[in-house]
Amino acid sequence: MVKKNNRIQVILECIEQKKIGIPGCSRYITTKNKKTFPNRMELKKYNPILKKYTIHKEIK
Repeated sequence: MVKKNNRIQVILECIEQKKIGIPGCSRYITTKNKKTFPNRMELKKYNPILKKYTIHKEIK
């Protein structure tokens, strides 16, 4: 019997840094379950460029 794998890899990018217009980007790679999170993810992660915790949103 073969298991169906519902987990996919996603890239999270800082949206606050984009708004300010500072060059560079803070990105994280993580996995999510397609069934439990059908929409785009948003997590608070550390941004080393801004030196604080910011909201990171899933990009395609």
